[in-house]
Amino acid sequence: MLQVTNLKKVFKSGDTNVTAVNDISFSVPDGQFASVIGKSGSGKSTLLSLLGALDKPTSGQIMVGKQDITKLHDHALITYRGTKIGFVFQNYNLVPNLTALENVMLPLEFAKVPKKKRQARAKELLDQVGLQDDKQQRKPGRLSGGEQQRVAIARALANKPQLILADEPTGNLDSQTGKMIFDLLHSLARTERTTIVAVTHDLSIAGKTDVTFKLRDGKLISK
Repeated sequence: MLQVTNLKKVFKSGDTNVTAVNDISFSVPDGQFASVIGKSGSGKSTLLSLLGALDKPTSGQIMVGKQDITKLHDHALITYRGTKIGFVFQNYNLVPNLTALENVMLPLEFAKVPKKKRQARAKELLDQVGLQDDKQQRKPGRLSGGEQQRVAIARALANKPQLILADEPTGNLDSQTGKMIFDLLHSLARTERTTIVAVTHDLSIAGKTDVTFKLRDGKLISK
């Protein structure tokens, strides 16, 4: 369960305080897929950074399972990001000189998983997201955008995270491929029992997630 309570983030801009996230509270059960929509500047990216422990809130609580990540110190936050969180980005962020298989193995290597287990887990995940054997040995430059995003999703799942955060995961894809990626994330939320929170501008896709949160000026206005 992801439980966010009275979350607030205030930035200094010169002599002015800017409240990017303003007293937000919501929850997403395990295995559910939530989308966050809102115009540019509404606070979506700041919220995602807070959930991913890439930034610290001014106040409030973020519970991932039984852990309040707002109370973790820097070293514990690094471990949290590496083991409890999976990130999926609009630009895929794959390592260009590694194959698809090696890209998925990378977070497992950082987690000190033995090589044979790394390979088996990476292959299992790439099979699960529909990337065939021959393409698993290709580098990102020889894969389509949709295939690269599949690799990125498999990599995000590598360490069996409790939470996957997706920042405009279909932003660089055509509408048909984007729908396939969202359907894949939806399916994986169920099968892996992973909570997924995705920021998106695509209202047609957002409407098909388990729950949709709408932000305006840093506030949650509907769900």
